[in-house]
Amino acid sequence: MFYRKLLVACVAIVLMSSSFCPAADTTTDEQTVSNNWNDFLHYARIGRLDLAGAFGQKLLDSSPDPEAVLDLSNNNPNGYMLLVKLNSSDTELTDISGAILDIIEDGRFIRRTDPKVITEEIRRLSSTMRAKLAAEKRLKNTGEYAIPFMLDALADVSRKSEFPNIISAMPKIGREAIRPLAASIQTENVAVRAEIVRALGEIGYFQPLPYLKYAVENDSSEEIKQLASRMIEKIDPSALKLSAAELFFQLGEQYYYHNDSLGTDDAYDFANVWLWNSDESKLVRHEVSKDYFNELMAMRCCEWALKADENIGKAIALWVASFFKAESYGVAQPEYFATGHADAITYARTAGAEYLHQSLERALKDGNAYVALWTIEALAATAGEKSLLYSLGIEQPLVNALSFKDTAVRYSAALAIGSALPNAEFIGSKLIVENLASAIKVENGTEALGEDSASTYAMRSVEVMKTLAVTGNTVVDLSEARTALIEATKGSWEEMQTAAGEVLARLESPDAQRAIAQMALNEMNSMDVRNSAFLSLAVSAKQNANLLEDGQLDAIYELVGSEDSDPDLRSNAASAYGALNLPSRKVKTLILDQAKR
Repeated sequence: MFYRKLLVACVAIVLMSSSFCPAADTTTDEQTVSNNWNDFLHYARIGRLDLAGAFGQKLLDSSPDPEAVLDLSNNNPNGYMLLVKLNSSDTELTDISGAILDIIEDGRFIRRTDPKVITEEIRRLSSTMRAKLAAEKRLKNTGEYAIPFMLDALADVSRKSEFPNIISAMPKIGREAIRPLAASIQTENVAVRAEIVRALGEIGYFQPLPYLKYAVENDSSEEIKQLASRMIEKIDPSALKLSAAELFFQLGEQYYYHNDSLGTDDAYDFANVWLWNSDESKLVRHEVSKDYFNELMAMRCCEWALKADENIGKAIALWVASFFKAESYGVAQPEYFATGHADAITYARTAGAEYLHQSLERALKDGNAYVALWTIEALAATAGEKSLLYSLGIEQPLVNALSFKDTAVRYSAALAIGSALPNAEFIGSKLIVENLASAIKVENGTEALGEDSASTYAMRSVEVMKTLAVTGNTVVDLSEARTALIEATKGSWEEMQTAAGEVLARLESPDAQRAIAQMALNEMNSMDVRNSAFLSLAVSAKQNANLLEDGQLDAIYELVGSEDSDPDLRSNAASAYGALNLPSRKVKTLILDQAKR
């Protein structure tokens, strides 16, 4: 009975499709892939998503040749569009269709970058006119991947007869050829270098201009210098008036701001950074995440700018900003960075305040909180007051950061300036204590920063306030933070309680001294907190005399006179009591109370 039902089921399905029911393996692997592809699309089209899913999974499980699946999609454009639609919709086929699309993209990439195919097309350039035109078209489709092979051919003197056709085809590849050609301008082969310069000039756009001007300024060949100059004249004569360093800086800014003209192939989720390997005299391609490709290229442009002119400091600032911006995407450092390559903060700390302020100014104008935050942290680690309050024209970037929209940036700016112990007021100086006071109330930053970061900022802020208080700084008016500090003494975070008490001890305020006393007398607090509070009360008493209420004085008196009190607590309470310099009658009472009857 079971086998009869199975046979009926198979016959029914065969009427709809010839490949769903298991059968003898008489087809080739290629035919099996084709059948699974067709059946997947067929059942998806008629709404049988369960059957479509089964065939799609069979297709994936067979580990098909990506180029074969690419051919299937090219031969069935409507099927490919259905696949894209399925992947963009929220159905049970979303993941399967996405995986099939990935295979198609793999096939497209394999075919586009196949060395054998590229090499054959380059040779076909020197055959019949019809073949040459076809080869030029295919090489254009290959794009940047064709350049290394074309340059290798130009460096091979045994292929000299092919040179004219390769030279004429190279610029026809278009904009995609610029990056690998630009990197290759470092070749020591003068003849090849000349053709690179010529191709960059023929392709045009702004992108080649810095490299061409660098050749004008630095190439060892007078002929190449003249050729590069003519190519610049062809693209934009005004560029001849600018230095290579300035042009590289401008190109770096275009990358930094993701200029559309510098975009990469939308078909792939990665981009290529091309570097020249001088030891092997060849181009090296490095795949990097598209997320930070533009930032990495901005860094490369800044490096070229500094190579052209070591005094172009603004390139250092842009390089630092670009590195921080690259890190903001959360992608691992690119593989072409050497093992042990330092992170951005390390380089930023060595850059110097002038360049960090330029980086910070850019970040504030762009509204880029990540770059601003870490630039400030670098400044705070290395700069003194004068450096921190550095002016760019009429602007003081770090002072402007005190009112930035991002909470972490505001707090970090306040910490940086406060830690430097400013000795003169400036416009915006009141914002320092406003931010520090806000930061010590953890709940103020929890939503924007997360509880852990908010707590870290709170502790850093109270420590800075303590330093300002101990040094008697008059620029930052800590009395503005009194309410927040008093509130902190009432909490349960012991480190914050004791630090807040130490700050309050330096404030001439009855409320401040009374809050310290209350913290010391509160039996719910730990002994560590209470002992610390009495020590702070002693400091407050020495600086401000007695500002306590009578009830608090009586409570301290009672604790000092009690034989049941903890010895350390009793001793510290006595020190505080003595520091209050109370009238003699109160001390007399204490002495007589302990006298033996």
